[in-house]
Amino acid sequence: MDFAYYILTPFSWLLQFFYDLTGSYGFALILFAVVVKLILFPFSLKGKKSMIQMNMLQGKMQQIQRKYANDKQRQNLEIQKLYEKEKVNPMGGCLWSLLPIFILLPLYAIIRQPMKYMMGLDETQITTLIDVLNQYATTAIDPSKSVYYQLIASNVLFENFDAVVANPAVAAFADNLKQLDFSFLGLALSTVPTWKIWAGPITWNAIGTFLIPIVSACTGLLFSIISMRTNQLNKNQPENEQAKSTSRTMMIMSPVISLWVGYSMPAAMSIYWVSNNVLSLVQELLAGRILKKDYEAAAAARAEQERLEKEEEKQRRREAAERKAQAIADAKANRGKKKAKPAEEKKKSDASVIDVSRVGIRSYARGRAYDPYRYSPDGPTPYKDPGAPVDETAVEKALEKKSDHLQAVAAEGVADELIVNEILEENAAADSAAETTETVESAAADAGDAADVQDPWAGIDAEVEAINAETQDKDKE
Repeated sequence: MDFAYYILTPFSWLLQFFYDLTGSYGFALILFAVVVKLILFPFSLKGKKSMIQMNMLQGKMQQIQRKYANDKQRQNLEIQKLYEKEKVNPMGGCLWSLLPIFILLPLYAIIRQPMKYMMGLDETQITTLIDVLNQYATTAIDPSKSVYYQLIASNVLFENFDAVVANPAVAAFADNLKQLDFSFLGLALSTVPTWKIWAGPITWNAIGTFLIPIVSACTGLLFSIISMRTNQLNKNQPENEQAKSTSRTMMIMSPVISLWVGYSMPAAMSIYWVSNNVLSLVQELLAGRILKKDYEAAAAARAEQERLEKEEEKQRRREAAERKAQAIADAKANRGKKKAKPAEEKKKSDASVIDVSRVGIRSYARGRAYDPYRYSPDGPTPYKDPGAPVDETAVEKALEKKSDHLQAVAAEGVADELIVNEILEENAAADSAAETTETVESAAADAGDAADVQDPWAGIDAEVEAINAETQDKDKE
């Protein structure tokens, strides 16, 4: 036996136990689905709690994304630290939802190969058994023509069990043979349903196996709808267009996959799929009740985060308005005043200026209006002998000083641009408010109370411009 046989043995034992208990392959599949759901239910709850925790961290994650918008590496590092601090696994909600798939694949192998996994026969014994069964089969069983040849052979074995067991060719493994009945409610679960129901004789088995995949698709769609409505996070949280598109795609894909599975695999797989969908629906309702407080806490946290974001926006606008009001007050206070030079600059005219204001040994002629610090805060440029060696240290200091000055000018430019953008945003908001006010007053004008509406910031802006223009004119004088 290969390694897969030992992996799938527990599943085959469980299915065989339920078959021996009920005597029905269909009821054995249903009980198998129940046990699987009971085992996975705690993991499903854990996955849902992880999703709730992730939802509650959305506010902090958005703050990190805004703070490090230009540094993706630092942004990912801070988000990872947040996960570790809150003990949240971002993959926790998705990981547990994949577990049913890992159950479905082993079950498909067991249903497709009952002789190998439920009877424990090896390849040689299966070949020998099929040679014996071909003596009783109306149509030859050929493993090369059908992947479900073991299901066909098991049906022949069920119908001729006593004669086959008595055959000397199978005496060595006759005790392993089992008489498996694949019928359920009059349907042969070993057959593969066909959607071309009109192509063959209309029988109850043809109609029933045709309807089972459709029932499976409908229960899958119903489960998706119930899941979205019972999840209070999805119900109360506004979705963007991308999220809505993803939800619609998932709702469409679930029935499509169910139909594909139903019409390409034995009907037994659809019985399990229907049972799994119904049990998942019941599980979703139970999880909604159990996690009701967690959902409410997450909704409250989200509402609090939205309130804090609105408060931050109001505070930012308030601070911008205060800065603008302070600028207006400063402009009014400085009206008509010249910018006075600091006292320290006035005292810089000393004997040291005379030493640096020479060409060779001859001093410049200086009048009453001479100001050595007019063009440079460090005074006149010292005289340098063209033939003297270059002072590399002085050159490096000068370049460094120039670089610092350029950086400071760039930083001031960025700060000015941010302030201008904030003022423009406030003016846009004020214009919007003014338009609303104008609409209201226009309606009042029709009743005889006409009034002119102006931009509330226009007068202030005009006043600031006038103050600045007047200050500049006086500085020029």
